Amino acid sequence: MSDADPSHSRDDRTAIQRMLGARSIAVVGASIKPGSLGESMMAELRRGGFDGAVYPVNPGYDEVDGHRCYASILEVPEAVDLAILGVANARVEQALADAAAAGAGSAVTFSSLYDDEGGGGPGLRDRLRAIAVAHGMAMCGGNGMGFLNPESRVRASGFLTPEHLRPGPVTFLSHSGSAFSAVAFNDRGIGFNLLVSSGQEVVTTQADYMEYALGLESTRVLALLLETVRDPDKFVAQLVAAAERNIPVLAMKVGRTERSRAMVTAHSGALAGEHGAYEALFGAYDVHEMRTLDEMADTMELFSSPRRVRGGGGIASVHDSGGERAMFVDLAAELGVPFASVSDATLTRIQHVLDPGMDAANPLDAWGTGIDADAIFMQSFAAFAEDPEVSVSVFCIDMTMQGEPYNEGYLRIARDRFDATDDPFCVLANLASAVSSAEATVLRDHGIPVLEGTDSGLRALRHLLDDAAWRSRPATVEPGHVDGALRDRWRERLSRGSELSELDGLSLLADYGVPVVPATAAESDEEAIAAADAIGYPVVLKTATAGITHKSDVGGVRVALIDADAVRAAYADVAARLGPAVVVAAMAPAGVEVALGIVRDPTFGPLVLVAAGGVFVELLHDRSLALPPVDEAGARRLIDGLKIRPILDGVRGEPAVDIDGLARAISRLSALAADLGDLIAALDVNPVIVGPSGCVAVDALVEQASRS
Repeated sequence: MSDADPSHSRDDRTAIQRMLGARSIAVVGASIKPGSLGESMMAELRRGGFDGAVYPVNPGYDEVDGHRCYASILEVPEAVDLAILGVANARVEQALADAAAAGAGSAVTFSSLYDDEGGGGPGLRDRLRAIAVAHGMAMCGGNGMGFLNPESRVRASGFLTPEHLRPGPVTFLSHSGSAFSAVAFNDRGIGFNLLVSSGQEVVTTQADYMEYALGLESTRVLALLLETVRDPDKFVAQLVAAAERNIPVLAMKVGRTERSRAMVTAHSGALAGEHGAYEALFGAYDVHEMRTLDEMADTMELFSSPRRVRGGGGIASVHDSGGERAMFVDLAAELGVPFASVSDATLTRIQHVLDPGMDAANPLDAWGTGIDADAIFMQSFAAFAEDPEVSVSVFCIDMTMQGEPYNEGYLRIARDRFDATDDPFCVLANLASAVSSAEATVLRDHGIPVLEGTDSGLRALRHLLDDAAWRSRPATVEPGHVDGALRDRWRERLSRGSELSELDGLSLLADYGVPVVPATAAESDEEAIAAADAIGYPVVLKTATAGITHKSDVGGVRVALIDADAVRAAYADVAARLGPAVVVAAMAPAGVEVALGIVRDPTFGPLVLVAAGGVFVELLHDRSLALPPVDEAGARRLIDGLKIRPILDGVRGEPAVDIDGLARAISRLSALAADLGDLIAALDVNPVIVGPSGCVAVDALVEQASRS
């Protein structure tokens, strides 16, 4: 590292480019005190090999780590790209103000930004943001651990980072500092081009870092650990950009199991919960959702390989253990990882090389006596590789210490098979703690992904297959639009803020093409009978008293009324207990109850919901969510994601229901959400009765945004 010429000219890089690719750095709070943050900041720059200008800033020293030390950043002879602020909360505001005044393009702070002064004015975080925005500065933190950029050799951190950081195709952006550190210290050789602990994102958000990473040719995998999204429009734009570049995005959204926000009283809001919007967002843009850091690491490694699945099919796995193969099969079934349906010719070819008593199958236990195991493994893999149904080959071994020489046994088999194909190939170890690091390194140095764990490895394989399925989807077909005058009429009606009745809700659905039952309002027994006569028996009578959202819970629904006398008796009972206002509706034909809905998320806007209907809507918590609009193919995918999906195909002699009709209704509801979702807090359509010849909505509850 050396000090730069003071005449060093500035360029036209953006603030975030000056931060992450800094050529000159001021270290405010630099120190020679052993174990101090100031010493660590300087050590990290040295450890990373930074060769730009370094300016320590501390009035207590004349020199730090071989560099002239300045009493103030205002005395530094150039406007630095990056100011690393290693100061406490009480001093960070002045430090940032000085850095801004000195022309620094960006800053990093590790301070918690906790402000205990009170006084009712802007908090410390807001004051720092105001300074940075006013001077056009990028800013990493606070309450983070900085960033590591192997490409620019900048380690802007005050915390210990790995001595050697392998360069590679993965960008990891984390709201968690501990996760940032854990991933950086992984011992499996994952290669990174950027790691960022973004912290509180006072100015610069994960979307900004994503934009930077997607501008790098080296980026092939984008991995995120998210607490929230502070810039939703730009975040979504980066997901679009990643999809256009075929860069897989892996995301772990933490906090997904916390108690759902009380967004609305409708079922749709409770079902969507705090995580629902992220499920919908991830589904819309092929974001692979991670559940654990182990899954994240295995998926990072698998996607780091440039090999991608071509076509359909599934995996083919070769094992050296019958028991572990059975475990693998069980877990694959739970996780929805498909095995390739290989041809009889492939199985016959494999059968010829197996030891007597062994059966050809996928997955394959190829061990037998073990005497000719190497040859059996090689020929079995060769047969699988030539079967068009095989998308990924997996060598399932425990990676315990084989010992030298490394050009024999499992290690040679894996390398030879990897070299013999262009399709995805990986080694999967069933027990991470038993993996021989030395031998795994031999494979990784050859380019072969090594997955460490049956569960995490299978999840990574599912993500690889899902990536191919998503890329092969046909282009989304925009749902048909309603007449502009009709849309405007409903926007005006919803904008008024007056409560919509059940009949209003059914009318809204009908106008958007969602099938609904014929229904009429009544306020006397004679009106109810007249309505029933017009609709045709049998009918349903329901209370329409305002404020009663769950009618059946209060005995406000009477079904299968077959004549005028039945209607009169039902009306007398309901009116006496709940008031005179009722709705008379046609009885829907028999079928499966499904719930549809719309709920508006405060970050990402309206979501479309499909769920198990009737009383099961709360009991099963079985639902799928999507961002509107949704075409009919997308609607079918939502339906396929439900646990009740097999029931829709018919069980115990019941006929299959009209899936296409339900998909059309969902797509039409999504058009309503796209047009009116900003004016609706929630819309419950429960139940929708789905039968062999179509579906029909029998109830609708609309909660307007102005009342939420």
